[in-house]
Amino acid sequence: MDKQRILDAILEKLAAEAKTLAQAAMTAHQAATHEDNKARSKYETLALEASYIAQGQANRAAELAAAVKLYERLEPVPFLAETPIAPGALVTFDETGGRTGRVFLGPDQGGLKVTVDGVEVVVITEPSPLGQALLGLTLDEEFVFRGKKCLITAVE
Repeated sequence: MDKQRILDAILEKLAAEAKTLAQAAMTAHQAATHEDNKARSKYETLALEASYIAQGQANRAAELAAAVKLYERLEPVPFLAETPIAPGALVTFDETGGRTGRVFLGPDQGGLKVTVDGVEVVVITEPSPLGQALLGLTLDEEFVFRGKKCLITAVE
C-alpha cells in the first residue's frame, strides 16, 4: 500500500474538516453578534451560547490546521522487516479470530479513518494503547491488545 496516498488522504480529510469548522465558527460568531440575538433579559442567553459554540469550533479548526502542518512535514520513509515500528509506520496485523487491522502511526489526530484503494486505515498515535503496544516491535512479532493475541503481518 502506498504510504504517500495514505498521507494525502489524511491531509485531504483534515483540510476539509478544518475548512468546514472554520465556516461553522464564522456562522456561529455572526449569530452571537447579530442584533436580533442581543439579550433583553438575563434569561436570554442565545448570543452567549452561540459565542461558546463559535469559540469551540474555532479552537478545533486551529487544532486541525496544526495537524495539517504536522502531516505536511511528515516524509513517508520505508520500514524494512527488521526496522522497529516507529512514527510513520503503516502496520498490518491479524487478530486471533481472523480480523485484520491496518494502522498508520501518525503524529496527531488518532482515531481518524481514511480509505485508500478500498482499505480502511486508522491513524493512531504513540501515546494510544495500540501505539504503545506496537512501538519497537518488528514484522512477524506477536503482541496482545485488548486481550487478543495479534501478529504483525506487514510493516511499511
